[in-house]
Amino acid sequence: RCCFYRSQTTEAMTWSENMDTLLANQAGLDAFRTFLKSEFSEENVEFWLACEDFKKTKNAEKIASKARMIYSEFIEADAPKEINIDFSTKDLISKNIAEPTLKCFDEAQKLIYSLMAKDSFPRFLKSEVYKKLVNSQQVPNHKKWLPFL
Repeated sequence: RCCFYRSQTTEAMTWSENMDTLLANQAGLDAFRTFLKSEFSEENVEFWLACEDFKKTKNAEKIASKARMIYSEFIEADAPKEINIDFSTKDLISKNIAEPTLKCFDEAQKLIYSLMAKDSFPRFLKSEVYKKLVNSQQVPNHKKWLPFL
């Protein structure tokens, strides 16, 4: 159990190194999403994840349907999870959505990644969500391991 706690703590602490480390770890991603939900900005990470999944699509028909889904969910005006991107990027996507490629969301994804890295990620590292995760896993109960104490 001691080693489990240490690895969990070390893992959580490594998330502070950079946002890629955080996003690549399921527990880190879950914690970051929880934090973003508390700030009402989870659409950013959801869009980023949708783009990551989209770029792995092989089938041409699926590319078109996934692109339309991402567009209607995150890009178009009054989309349910509309992301905050500039007009020119949004306009370019709107023009290319009829014949989407795997790169059609790249610019918007870069913008959202940058926004999360510069804004949300530093706040996450200072948040109670992150602090509780690190602190709750730091000190295992040594009495279980040293019964003579």
